[in-house]
Amino acid sequence: MQSLSALGSAVGHLLKERRQTLAVAESAAGGLINAALVAVPGASACYLGGGVIYTGASRSALLGITAQDMANLRSATEPYAKLLAQRMRINLGATWGLSETGASGPTGNRYGDAPGHACIAVSGPVEAAITVETGSSEREANMWAFARRALELLESCLLSIR
Repeated sequence: MQSLSALGSAVGHLLKERRQTLAVAESAAGGLINAALVAVPGASACYLGGGVIYTGASRSALLGITAQDMANLRSATEPYAKLLAQRMRINLGATWGLSETGASGPTGNRYGDAPGHACIAVSGPVEAAITVETGSSEREANMWAFARRALELLESCLLSIR
């Protein structure tokens, strides 16, 4: 299994090689996705920014997502993850948007999702979304798993359009 820094480096290399950019919105991974990307030397050539969108207040203030945008949506779903990825990509003017939303644990979220549940989405030249279920209530392990799966999904999207 590749480390987060190796995945961040692989993604960064592909983005730099193509002169493409990335913006990230994450939640339950707590900043690990952004950290893996920023840790890559030369990250400023492709990484435009990101944030931990952890509450409704941050969703509204940082991404401009309104109550109307959230009609018929709930957090920790693929449609919501897609909205986050699209909004981050558009707001930062990036080629790609990557998002993660979920429940890291040790308990589930208020919507009934078990700990270890996350939805991850990519928005850009290729669109994709996945749901991850780790089956674990170990908070930190889930955070690392969510970050790893997010970077793997982005890498697979980048490789699909070579």
